[in-house]
Amino acid sequence: MARGRAFLGTEHAILCGAMSWVSERNLVAAISNAGGFGVIACGAMTPELLDTEIAATKALTAKPFGVNLITMHPQLFDLIAVCAKHKVGHVVLAGGIPPKGSVEAIKEFGAKVLVFAPTLALAKKLLRSGADALVIEGSEAGGHIGPVATSVLAQEFLPALAEDHVVFVAGGIGRGDMIAAYLEMGASGVQLGTRFACATESIAHPAFKAAFFRANARDAVASVQIDPRLPVIPVRALKNKGTEEFTAKQVEVARMLDEGKVDMAQAQLEIEHFWAGALRRAVIDGDVENGSLMAGQSVGMVTQEEPVAEIMTQLMSECEAALTR
Repeated sequence: MARGRAFLGTEHAILCGAMSWVSERNLVAAISNAGGFGVIACGAMTPELLDTEIAATKALTAKPFGVNLITMHPQLFDLIAVCAKHKVGHVVLAGGIPPKGSVEAIKEFGAKVLVFAPTLALAKKLLRSGADALVIEGSEAGGHIGPVATSVLAQEFLPALAEDHVVFVAGGIGRGDMIAAYLEMGASGVQLGTRFACATESIAHPAFKAAFFRANARDAVASVQIDPRLPVIPVRALKNKGTEEFTAKQVEVARMLDEGKVDMAQAQLEIEHFWAGALRRAVIDGDVENGSLMAGQSVGMVTQEEPVAEIMTQLMSECEAALTR
């Protein structure tokens, strides 16, 4: 983990995946204070909201933390300016290929840029274009996912990139022995989301947490794309009525496309806004039937509410035990 720790400036090279509505000041600060690396999920926030959230997080921790920005956000460059104002040390660009000039704008104020890449060719291109580190995330993860499993991505990316670049592995990691396995393959660190979603410090509604405690791996299913024209990135969440509502939403947006009421970019934003609203209903309001319960397949390993510091200690001791064996 030495390279990952040096890159993040943390005690442990464990990133918390950015989870909309969940990865806010309380959880982010708790993870950083426990030696990991918290990441604010900007999601659909306005620049003003992000400004407030960064300031509030700084009031809770003096340790490093990052900000996750969605590349398709219509105000992406304004959000980057907010990160610059607060001298944020690390910015994670997620949800698509970074638009022209975004990586440069982040590096201009001295921050490091982390990116996601679904293919090895794109990963190499992004690293050549100035990205400082890569997160490879498999389909076992919660939220927006790609089609390939973490174990396959690790076998493909790490031998090709790990020697010269900082690479974090994400998706389906729930225990320290799995962290050890990826470190042995050359990863500089890991990213976990689901494992932290129900931590004591997480502001998620008790009903949201209870749904996680009841669930097992097969309950976390990927959404289905209804219309090939809609560039819908599959989302993994616990199966409920909200899963069916997303199918209906796609049909509605496809009809709006047919009628010329929206263009492709607006259609994509409609879908994103659906997820933002559905997530809020589940995480904040506790509507676990109609809201979106985004969760990775490691959800079966989340069985009780625990403080972040205890989760971190357990992960690290499991990891060390596995490496010692």
